[in-house]
Amino acid sequence: MGQSRLITVFCKNTGKYYDIPRGLTLREIYDRLSIHLPYDCLAGVVNYKLEDMGYVVFKPKNIEFVDASCATGMRCYVRTLSMVLSRAIHDLYPRADLRIEHPISKGYYCVIQWPKGEERALTSDMVKGLRTRMQEIVDANEEIVVEEKQAEQVMELFGGRTDGERALFMTLGNPYIRYFRMGDYIDYYTDVLAPSTGYLNIFDLEPYFDGMLLRIPNRQHPDCLEEAIPQDKMFGIFSEYVGWNKLLGISNIGELNALCRTPRAYEMIKLAEALHEKKVGIIADMITNRPGGRPKFVLISGPSSSGKTTFSKRLTIQLMVNGIRPVVISMDNYFVNRIDTPKDKKGDYDFEDIHALDLDLFRQQLQDLLDGKEVSLPTYNFEDGKRYFMGNKLKIEKDNVIILEGIHALNPELIPNIPRHETFRIYVSALTTINVDNHNWIPTTDTRLIRRVVRDYRYRGYSARETIARCDSVVRGEEKWIYPFQEYADAMFNSALIFELSVLKRHAEPLLSQVPKSCPEYTEAYRLLNLLAYVEQIAEKEIPPTSMLREFLGGSSFRY
Repeated sequence: MGQSRLITVFCKNTGKYYDIPRGLTLREIYDRLSIHLPYDCLAGVVNYKLEDMGYVVFKPKNIEFVDASCATGMRCYVRTLSMVLSRAIHDLYPRADLRIEHPISKGYYCVIQWPKGEERALTSDMVKGLRTRMQEIVDANEEIVVEEKQAEQVMELFGGRTDGERALFMTLGNPYIRYFRMGDYIDYYTDVLAPSTGYLNIFDLEPYFDGMLLRIPNRQHPDCLEEAIPQDKMFGIFSEYVGWNKLLGISNIGELNALCRTPRAYEMIKLAEALHEKKVGIIADMITNRPGGRPKFVLISGPSSSGKTTFSKRLTIQLMVNGIRPVVISMDNYFVNRIDTPKDKKGDYDFEDIHALDLDLFRQQLQDLLDGKEVSLPTYNFEDGKRYFMGNKLKIEKDNVIILEGIHALNPELIPNIPRHETFRIYVSALTTINVDNHNWIPTTDTRLIRRVVRDYRYRGYSARETIARCDSVVRGEEKWIYPFQEYADAMFNSALIFELSVLKRHAEPLLSQVPKSCPEYTEAYRLLNLLAYVEQIAEKEIPPTSMLREFLGGSSFRY
């Protein structure tokens, strides 16, 4: 074989360069290089863009093969599993369709959408039958074929399905559209799927409230099923906001885009903001009128970029309307001196560890305040990493409520000696309740990451690449110190706004587009850009200065 027919590829899995024949698929390259991942290879990242295993390589490339043990591979696994469930529903109930509502209990809550006039309750036997059909499809190891045709042809193929896909295709405006085929069943997904159904050896399907829970592998151990955890409160807040979306007549991006093209878009903003304000007021009333007596401490927790700070400020106003004088104590001022901060496995300071706080001082001062004593509050200097006492004193009165905001606020270890009836705990997050379409959901983590990209650039001078590079450590901290305590909350607040991606798009796209195509962060930037490509942009002029979004966009009337 002549040299001209060879190309050089770099395989990140082995750290080596290889000369290979041009025109091989990723599957052929994987087999030729005898690479053995810990788990089944699902796809490849080619020049930091995810591609299916049938992707043909004609030029020199950087290639990394992925399995379900990384976030990229797990997303591919779950998308493929979704197609199998959708196919199973099609096989057993040809006129019905799958709708994946949202993640919950370490799985995905799914419902069946029935044709009008044919609605029926989903029984455990029906779920069992679907589970059996899914297993049959997996055992058959059916090939999943990627096809691409002119947009008009694809819209005709999907013509008998829901309106969601057609609206999406029109928004994208692409002359050709890629979709997936499994036997004679076609489906649309926003990203790559596994080569065949035989890769999906770990899954389960079980009844869950009025629908069913699609259970997936554990990312750290993809050969084991993820343990389902009770999340009744979280499910309740999701259901509440899905109901609010129905008031707006919006359940997917296609319907949102259609509304964004009309003057009614600004009515949508006003209604969504009003619903937010009403919910904040309801929580303030819950605190004010709590059975057994008003609590002295309101603890607010939530993951990064969930809008905790703006929520606490809006809650403060609502409590004042109720005749309560809130006092805000920043938990950041209780950091230990930097030299005493715990370190992670890499030897870096772990500021998200609960022991990065001076728990003894914090607990003692809260107890003293509860006992009616005056305390001297510390002030933490982030420049030199030291704590000082600057003469800032506090003593609470009868009409005071202390608001504490921080990632550890719901952790029982934080204040174990404060009586439970003296606390009211609130969990805040941006729980995305609008999907791309019935089969493509928008992860809550994506919404918050887009928020963070915009905020970090505006207020901290970080590039999108720098923000994305910190993402893994932020997620690890959230998984360890925030998510396990969600259900301890007395109230939950969803800070997501149904229109926010349409507003954030104008700010986020230029920042994400600046991420170099030659760096690992480009994989995530490219994926987020693909998500935003589905969204119709609207102006932010109607967003009020007290909106949650102003914490990220700027223009807030609150001081941060």
